[in-house]
Amino acid sequence: MNKLVERIEKFKPFFEKLSRNIYLRSIRDGFIAGMPVVLFSSIFILIAFVPNAFGIVWSDKTVEMLMKPYNYSMGILGFLVAGTTAKSFTDMVNRTMDRRKQINFMSTMLAAMIGFLILSADPAGEGGFLSSFMGTKGLITAFIAAFVTVNIYKVCMRNEVTIKMPKEVPPNISRVFTDLIPFSLAIVLLYGVDIIVRNMTGNSVAESISLGLAPLFQATDGYLGLTFIFGAYAFFWFIGIHGPSIVEPAIAAVLYSNAEINLSLMQAGQHADKVITAGTQMFIVTMGGTGATLVVPFMFMLLAKSKRNKVVGRASVVPTFFGVNEPILFGAPIVLNPVFFVPFILAPIVNVWIFKFFVDTLGMNSFTANLPWTTPAPLGMLLGLNFQVKAIILIFVLIIVDTLIYYPFFRVYDEEILEEERSGKTDGSSELQEKVKANFNTEKADKILAENKKEETPAEKDALKADGDDDKPINVLVLCAGGGTSGLLANALNEAAEEYGAKVTAVADSYGAHRDILPDFDLVILAPQVASNYDDMKQETDPLGIKLVKTQGAQYIGLSRDGQASLDFVKESMK
Repeated sequence: MNKLVERIEKFKPFFEKLSRNIYLRSIRDGFIAGMPVVLFSSIFILIAFVPNAFGIVWSDKTVEMLMKPYNYSMGILGFLVAGTTAKSFTDMVNRTMDRRKQINFMSTMLAAMIGFLILSADPAGEGGFLSSFMGTKGLITAFIAAFVTVNIYKVCMRNEVTIKMPKEVPPNISRVFTDLIPFSLAIVLLYGVDIIVRNMTGNSVAESISLGLAPLFQATDGYLGLTFIFGAYAFFWFIGIHGPSIVEPAIAAVLYSNAEINLSLMQAGQHADKVITAGTQMFIVTMGGTGATLVVPFMFMLLAKSKRNKVVGRASVVPTFFGVNEPILFGAPIVLNPVFFVPFILAPIVNVWIFKFFVDTLGMNSFTANLPWTTPAPLGMLLGLNFQVKAIILIFVLIIVDTLIYYPFFRVYDEEILEEERSGKTDGSSELQEKVKANFNTEKADKILAENKKEETPAEKDALKADGDDDKPINVLVLCAGGGTSGLLANALNEAAEEYGAKVTAVADSYGAHRDILPDFDLVILAPQVASNYDDMKQETDPLGIKLVKTQGAQYIGLSRDGQASLDFVKESMK
């Protein structure tokens, strides 16, 4: 197994390069920007349909009233994501553009949104649009509109295919004319595509794409497709690559469109049978975090014989319950640990197989609502599956099965650590910890596992306070993949700054959502899972004179546990 893991790790540079692809990044960042719409709309789904499980059925008029906010938010998600994806893609393209030829992201957003409407919306009678493909069904079209638009702007700006105004014209007015040619070319090109497709198929571009990809979407809902997709999530994470950065952009359209299809089927009194949804990914496949690790901290805490594993288990139980499983992933560690390679990849796959069996064979309705990923997995399942009795049974089945999958491997690993503790030799675990530290962002885990952080003496605290009083104010931005892990280090820095009187202020955010606020900071810290983006990020921070540092797994965990160390790290990074 060690040799297998070593061979797999040789492909890591390729997978890292893939995860940094600007098209995949733009899709992911565009979706992140649109998540408030998704989560807001889901509130009304829950209010409208969860009461049904308790015998409370709203009138048709009440349901119609509750669904209006949903239809006017989720119903135009494709239109909105066309703009957010164009904005994200523009930001990434601008990194490679001459500073004097930067693309105006406001202009590309508008052009992409107009282009999307041309490709997806049909006139409705005497005014307005038919919105059938303006929501999740039109997401792929939204991506196409965004990428085509920004690439046209890129070509025009690099080759100066623009209207140049005299120097006397104010810059804000001159900019309007600069954008006119690429703006027009983008929309005209997309309109030309629309005319051709409609004449050939009789349908809009969005509908044609939906019909053409229907067989592929059906294949992803099969056992083989589910195995490949959700096995990849865990596989990439295990070797140190942020799996969602590669997998989610490829399946984003089907994840969210299937939830909407399920809702329509349920409203019509039919079986909501689409298995692959965002809820499936967040609460079935990654129950307790990537690797379906919900049960693992309980094993470490209750069944481990080794002292170290017990401590890691106790520190990991609560965060993992809320989907933050870095403490167990990096504290055990599970990732890059050959002992856990099989269960880490197998458990998510078996979970989704069981879920599909419940949906296809037992007739349970699939997910109809999209909830925040931090919702505890059991509760997320109940809410997303509308409190069906079968959903309650499913929860217990998954917990039992995951326990059976992980237990033999946990026992082997616990015996290894116990033997190390008895002999006083820790070379094996230390070497593995260093390996994890070099490959992952462990900020989250460091913060949580730092419950037993060292207590400074009053003299040490007073010395640090005195030292902090002389410092210039430092604004720190901590970035991770989703904005969760980064919060641990940011909180540690803010708490330590308040305790020691240091003039340090830290903010946490997700990589990709940082660009508009970047100029406000003096230092950017990359968490381990986004450390591979260091070179890309440097292209943004260097022109602004902002310091940039990346962290490693164990290092990040240590910093989030030790307030004094985190402040020292900031000061050292600013030198």
